[in-house]
Amino acid sequence: LGKELTQNLLSVVFDYDGNLWFATGGFRIYPERQQQGVLGYIAHSAIEAILNGEQTDLSKAVFVYELTPGEGAENGIAASKDGAVILTNKNCYLLRANNGVEAVWCTPYESVGAKVSGEGDKTTGGGLAWGGGCSPTLTPNLVMFTDNADPVNLLALDMKTGEVVAKTPVLDDLPDGYQVAIENSAIVYDDGAGTVSTIVCNWFGAGNAGLADPNNDSSIQSYANIYDQNWLMKGNAMIAPGVERVDTVKTDSGYEMKSIWTRNDLSDTAIMKLSTATGYIYGYVQDLTTGMWQYIILDFATGETVFTMDVSNKYGYNNMAIGMYTGNSGNALYCPTGYLELLRLQDRFVYLPELPYREVDLDQAARNVLTQDQFAQDGGEGTVASWRNTATIRNVHPNTTVAFRMNNLSGSASDLTLYAYGPDGKLAKVAPELWSITDETGAAVTELTDGVLYELRVTVADSGDFDLSETEKEIKLSVVLGK
Repeated sequence: LGKELTQNLLSVVFDYDGNLWFATGGFRIYPERQQQGVLGYIAHSAIEAILNGEQTDLSKAVFVYELTPGEGAENGIAASKDGAVILTNKNCYLLRANNGVEAVWCTPYESVGAKVSGEGDKTTGGGLAWGGGCSPTLTPNLVMFTDNADPVNLLALDMKTGEVVAKTPVLDDLPDGYQVAIENSAIVYDDGAGTVSTIVCNWFGAGNAGLADPNNDSSIQSYANIYDQNWLMKGNAMIAPGVERVDTVKTDSGYEMKSIWTRNDLSDTAIMKLSTATGYIYGYVQDLTTGMWQYIILDFATGETVFTMDVSNKYGYNNMAIGMYTGNSGNALYCPTGYLELLRLQDRFVYLPELPYREVDLDQAARNVLTQDQFAQDGGEGTVASWRNTATIRNVHPNTTVAFRMNNLSGSASDLTLYAYGPDGKLAKVAPELWSITDETGAAVTELTDGVLYELRVTVADSGDFDLSETEKEIKLSVVLGK
């Protein structure tokens, strides 16, 4: 792309046709300073040629959309079948690759400009973006992002036309001494039944107030240049609080937005994660009373805290505004820290009730959502009623009882059927005498209540029909409940 472009590359994403969209810029792109970012894409054909080791003329494969001086991208890019959505400090665009960059629509929005801490504020830093700091998030019909107005608004744009179809203030009831700057992508969940839920998190205070200095080059991506030193050293006491869930509901007359819950006691820069399988929101915060950094789990429906796990009260366990991410096992949540460590949170959902002192290796355990289609394709009958639970147990007895903890069961236990995967990849029913549903003490239960923790206990034989491991004295079991 050339030195000029790669020096300031801010974000890239592939569209559905394999073209690589890019945006250049930085933070605090002040219109009066005439800074200018670039939007564009590299043609899929050129990328394929490069990957195949062929020479290609990039001058005929790189297409750029000209922005006016003072306009630039400060955020990420989102792609869908409709095109690439890019938010600049002034406008939101839907762009398509059509032998050049085609602007399908351009929707301007209002902003009060760069925000920094003022006299009397409880923070010393500021926000990052001059305009909206929230990278756009897409549903099949809507584009969701926040502006940088006062108060900050959540906007919903029609994906096809760019029209603003709904708008509402967010985090507008904070205690005195705090401002609002939403600098990360919002969590957006479309339930497919007309409701789009959005989780926004305040970020104000983490940004370096020195970005306002005309000589500051925000394209230099260093912590000292981008982030407030007091936040890096003192933690989330220097971050403005605020987490809010807003639902956008489709009605006969259009869309309506309503606040579902707000938490003004939490400061989170870890980019929270939502699991629709569990109904929980996962974050990484600091207890401001003890200084303890901790994982936190919120109930998606109510916003209430349902679990915390302490990590450390040392300042280096600040997550440094690097987002958390999840593992593919369905049971791992990772968070980087300032100590250059990677924290991992896992639920010990499987154990051996007859040998409780022997821990099951969680790196060899997984619980994944099994779709109804896959359940039926693999040989299951009825409706899938649990996650697919998988575990490997070493140094086993000829017959070993394995317990999986789960809390998403309801109705009569007699209506459930246990299936186990065989070496052929197909599901087979497990004989009733080999498994049971119990409470945490091991007592059998007949009626199940959603939200109560139960145990699925199953006895499996080494080298038996449901042992997926060929190693002697090692059992690998993969089971799922049907109803």
